[in-house]
Amino acid sequence: MAKEFAVFKDLKKKLKAEPKKIIFTEGTDERILEAASRLLASSFLTPVLVGNPDEVYEAAEEAGFNIRGAKIIDPANYERLDEMIDMFLDLRKGKGLTREDAQKMLSKSNYFGTMLVKMGYADCLLGGATYTTADTVRPALQLIKTKPGAKSVTSCFILVRPTATGSDEVLAMGDCAINIHPDIDTLVETAVETAKCGKQFGIDPRVSFLSYSTYGSAKGEAVDKMRTAAKLTSEQDPELPVEGEVQFDTAVSPDVANVKCPGQGLGGTANIFIFPDINSGNTCYKIAQRFGNFQAYGPILLGLNAPINDLSRGCNADEVYSMAIITASQAVAD
Repeated sequence: MAKEFAVFKDLKKKLKAEPKKIIFTEGTDERILEAASRLLASSFLTPVLVGNPDEVYEAAEEAGFNIRGAKIIDPANYERLDEMIDMFLDLRKGKGLTREDAQKMLSKSNYFGTMLVKMGYADCLLGGATYTTADTVRPALQLIKTKPGAKSVTSCFILVRPTATGSDEVLAMGDCAINIHPDIDTLVETAVETAKCGKQFGIDPRVSFLSYSTYGSAKGEAVDKMRTAAKLTSEQDPELPVEGEVQFDTAVSPDVANVKCPGQGLGGTANIFIFPDINSGNTCYKIAQRFGNFQAYGPILLGLNAPINDLSRGCNADEVYSMAIITASQAVAD
């Protein structure tokens, strides 16, 4: 079991005051079962496993995990299935779906689990241990949909590492998983939503829009995009400290910032990093994870009407447990 960072202790305290219910779409997966057994021993988050009960209990017994008391829901024998189909068809009206089409789609645990959240049975959902990111995000977009005012779904990663003083260093990076070539509006949404997410983890957000240029030191379309996105973010949320466009060394080093842009920006104190595209974002968070001794949590999906999050198919049980806490905490924040 991995070391528990202080930020997770704080999140669990909040959840104990307002317990939530979370859907796991892959109820027979060993990693899900291990995380569920840990959650069942707690009092702050109730796991709901999607799957055939006999198969789920058999998988748990074979893996040696105690899931007694777990709620298991079988898509093939759900007492509210007719109601679910009706709501599904209403949400997807205009798509030419028949009742048979809907029932077939809802036999898949990703769609079924998402509808359990939509119907209010549970507060949030965590999937992706065996599904692709697209298979987790697509039902969320179609059924949960974006929250009022949001034009897109974006994401961030929270990065945490211990410091020599015993405290935790916590950063956020977005968008590293969803939007391949985000436009200016999406970058603004990513910045604002990532800053909100960062606050849940105790971050006092200071947002840096990253580029290969620092305040006009280089030219290019990508430079203009990041500069404009930074300006619009400041206009949308004047109280949010924002800089950009800047290079990464300027964002994190006071000495470099003093040389490259004295009197401008955040002075090398940024803790929320917004990338111009998924290529740079995904690469950089993994560099921080592998070479910087950071533990990375995410992708945390932002902009949806309810918390739906995606696991890496290479995840372990500790990551499932941590992401379950993060996902449920988003429901508290909402």
